[in-house]
Amino acid sequence: MKNVTDSFVSLGHWPSAGSLRFNTDILATNPINLSVVLGVLIFFGKGVLSDLLDNRKQRILNTIRNSEELRGGAVEQLEKARAHLQKAEMEADQFRVNGYSEIEREKLNLINSTYKTFEQLENYKNETINFEQQRAINQVQQRVFQQALQGALGTLKSCLNNELHLRTISANIGMFGAMKEITD
Repeated sequence: MKNVTDSFVSLGHWPSAGSLRFNTDILATNPINLSVVLGVLIFFGKGVLSDLLDNRKQRILNTIRNSEELRGGAVEQLEKARAHLQKAEMEADQFRVNGYSEIEREKLNLINSTYKTFEQLENYKNETINFEQQRAINQVQQRVFQQALQGALGTLKSCLNNELHLRTISANIGMFGAMKEITD
């Protein structure tokens, strides 16, 4: 951080008509800037991200519990269907002479409809879980981006005052002019 402030302070000590130099030492400037941005992101985004993930985890767990209850209801319906099936089988034995094929058809339809209902409930549970997970990820990404952007803007606004801003602009204009003279 001291290097960053020293580079801004040194802008005021440049000779007015002398040569301007561009700091090409990437190893001294970019890691400092990146570490400051990453530090701000981690400091401001860690707590909020943790809270968002905890809330999302609770919602997903509640959704899973609800889906498990629905599954329990489907299993209960399946047990009732099995009991009904056993009853139908007993009736089939009694009415074998008159309508055995009719009863078998009813039995298969009942089993198929019960399994279809069970599969639909299972698919609904899986789709709900996937949807909630994707929505949670999207919301977390949006909030982290917004907070990182707000933190970065706040840091920039607090670090740049008018005098420093004008000196930086003047120094950059001078550097571009010197670079143009070198390339010409």
